Amino acid sequence: MIVVMEPGASRAAVEAVEARIRAAGHGVHVSRGAERTIVGAIGDERRLEPERFEAMPGVERAMHVVKPYRLVSRECRAGRTVVRIGGAAIGGDEVQVIAGPCSVETDAQMASAAEAVARGGARLMRGGAFKPRTSPYAFQGHGVEGLRMLKRAASVRGLPVVTEIMDARMLDAFLAEGVDAVQIGTRNMQNFELLKAVGRVDVPVVLKRGMSATIAEWLMAAEYVAAGGNHRIVLCERGIRTFETAYRNVLDVTAIPFVQRESHLPVIVDPSHAGGKAWMVGALACAAVAGGADGLLVEVHPRPAEAWCDADQALAPDEFGALTTRLAAVAAATGRRLAAAPDPALASIARELEPALS
Repeated sequence: MIVVMEPGASRAAVEAVEARIRAAGHGVHVSRGAERTIVGAIGDERRLEPERFEAMPGVERAMHVVKPYRLVSRECRAGRTVVRIGGAAIGGDEVQVIAGPCSVETDAQMASAAEAVARGGARLMRGGAFKPRTSPYAFQGHGVEGLRMLKRAASVRGLPVVTEIMDARMLDAFLAEGVDAVQIGTRNMQNFELLKAVGRVDVPVVLKRGMSATIAEWLMAAEYVAAGGNHRIVLCERGIRTFETAYRNVLDVTAIPFVQRESHLPVIVDPSHAGGKAWMVGALACAAVAGGADGLLVEVHPRPAEAWCDADQALAPDEFGALTTRLAAVAAATGRRLAAAPDPALASIARELEPALS
């Protein structure tokens, strides 16, 4: 950390800063220029808080030199991290697709959803057994029984599952039911006890960006998980809240290349929650892949009009198959390959649905 003194700061003010740095167990380097004096702290600067120095007399500003999210930053690891969920790799040369309904409803619905996901070519299945809802009267999910329904349906198709966890106390149940990856949703991105809990287990974590979170806050949330010893983290951009009310959220495509420059962790995108409307999902998904996303998290329901949660943004099975066909072309244009391999019979459907998905 460096502390920049105000022009004309007294010797006593500089010495007070030096003394505080040494008291924290750090070495000190002082550089005196013609107008300003800069005091540098030598050692692990994470133990020093800039705010404590900026309140001292004669201090203009204080700042860390290295990133506070050290474990997940490029400074810690120059290469790209690849996170494996079941047999699917996220962060490599392939673009992965995770698909499935917003919520687990019935065994029949989940069986149909799993068929649609597999037929469309996705390698992983999503589904919510625990649902954080704005209204306390809305469907909250089936809980542990929902986890079992999800696993039953997905296992028939050989699909690893990704599902949201809301409470650290439920982690043992998720592991007991064989959940392949836990998702931390936008409302829990800064649930620090939950972040610490998943940091202590060896299970992949899909960490969604908070709806009002900065990129630094998002990466610091990932740092909580990594600090616990779990480095199998996938970051998920899902749209942020702005002043715009025409659609659900604003998909921050800019975050994809920026975060990939800042962090070695893979970055995927949830186009369903970003737009909030099924007709937007295709365009946003293509934009995400063109922007370099390592994967997508897409809502697919066998009968969207009957969905118990987020019906407006779910794709029907044929729409999903058509979308993966388009995404394969976008991925190829960026020098990559879509891991999803849609049924060849869906090619004609893709051409028919192209105007609706554009």
